[in-house]
Amino acid sequence: MNTRDLEAFLAVVEAGSIMAASMRLHLTQSGVSRRIRALEETLGATLLDRQSKPLKPTLEGMRTYEHGRRILGVLDDLKSGFSSARESRGEFRVGITPCMPEIAMGTPLDRLRTEFSNLTTSVIVGGPDMLLEKLRRGEIDVAAVCSPESVDPTLEFDGLAIGVQRLVVVAPRSAVVASPATLHHLSSFDWVLSHDGCGIRSVVSRRFEREGIALRIGIEAMSSDLRLSLVARGLGLTVVNRRAFAESPLQTRLRDVEVADFEPCISSWLVHRPPSGRLVGPIRSFKEALVSAFAAAS
Repeated sequence: MNTRDLEAFLAVVEAGSIMAASMRLHLTQSGVSRRIRALEETLGATLLDRQSKPLKPTLEGMRTYEHGRRILGVLDDLKSGFSSARESRGEFRVGITPCMPEIAMGTPLDRLRTEFSNLTTSVIVGGPDMLLEKLRRGEIDVAAVCSPESVDPTLEFDGLAIGVQRLVVVAPRSAVVASPATLHHLSSFDWVLSHDGCGIRSVVSRRFEREGIALRIGIEAMSSDLRLSLVARGLGLTVVNRRAFAESPLQTRLRDVEVADFEPCISSWLVHRPPSGRLVGPIRSFKEALVSAFAAAS
């Protein structure tokens, strides 16, 4: 079996199209197609459902993909055994949820650039559901995600809990809000929250659902700074981590709200597929730096 054919197939599955895979591999689209056909002939099976958009693997293709990831990982391990950790090359793909960029995109990324100068680090920011799906598909190598305390992504992936972020409900200083408030009282307000699938929004929506209360989403905005700005303008309530609220330049126009029956918090995790070869060192370094950065920020 030609490993280049296998690499091409894995790239198509992860990228979802021949065109995207050709860009990743720096090949022509016809070159990628030839490699896929060669692999199918070698295995005697159809590996892609070519009628689907994006392209999806068949049942045989999914099994081939899973075996292929392990095979290429073993080859990476073999090659890395003859080079130092500092010689890690290629791309290290990091996913970060919006509630963690201040922590994850500072010291941890600086440490990667210092220790692995030949490694290109790319970062994508998105909700935890999207990032975990990309991790499943092999489109990213590691994900720093936030989730409700009841959700443990390490049941599916390797990784560890980084810590717990305490959250705060924030209102415009001009708003008439009881102190302490209750969820039923707060349900009369519009809310400015992240998009559906974000960890912080999940914390709020799950709590409202448990109480049988309707949650009125007025505006969706991913950035905590943008949400606080909108709240300061009187457009609703929001939830952010305490550090974002404490450091906001809009303090004079905002107030934190004590809620008698709601103490929101969110768990932070670093998760990844079992590391192999050139990624062992970068994942370990990023993990150590993220744990230290989170502890310093708490």
